Amino acid sequence: MLVVLYIVLAVIGLVVLLMLIAPKTYDISRNVIVNRPISEVFDYLKFVKNQDAWSPWKKKDPNMKQEYFGTDGEVGFVSKWEGNKQVGTGEQEILSITENKSINSRLRFYKPWKSQSDAYLSVKAIDANTTHIVWGFSGVNKPPSNIFFLFFNMDKAVGKDFEEGLAELKRILESK
Repeated sequence: MLVVLYIVLAVIGLVVLLMLIAPKTYDISRNVIVNRPISEVFDYLKFVKNQDAWSPWKKKDPNMKQEYFGTDGEVGFVSKWEGNKQVGTGEQEILSITENKSINSRLRFYKPWKSQSDAYLSVKAIDANTTHIVWGFSGVNKPPSNIFFLFFNMDKAVGKDFEEGLAELKRILESK
């Protein structure tokens, strides 16, 4: 009986230790340089509906159900989606727009698991006809679920999608 108690305590201790050493936050981003003026790039990016043309997740489920609330390109606009297992169910809300600088959104995921992230698109002029774009998202890994991120490389998994999306965004913007 005492052996079982020691095993249970050891397992609990291991779980607590893993929670303490597991990553508590994440910030994943990728960037691209586009040969278009910053004002044109920003005017395209601030409209969430334009993401349908370059988002890798839209390609993973072209038949996802989408609903929109508010005025696209303005603070408070909400885009809701319900898709297959690859895209899940969630919503994106524009929280702030700083002209020719950044668009900040809140991502709320409901399926396949519940979580929340802060998404951002930022732009910076390199010269009159070249713009640097950064696309990313950040958030908090709450214990005990943060243990999962000791074994799953979120940057590698999501970063690949960001790279694919930014390549398509570059193609779209430079073909205008």
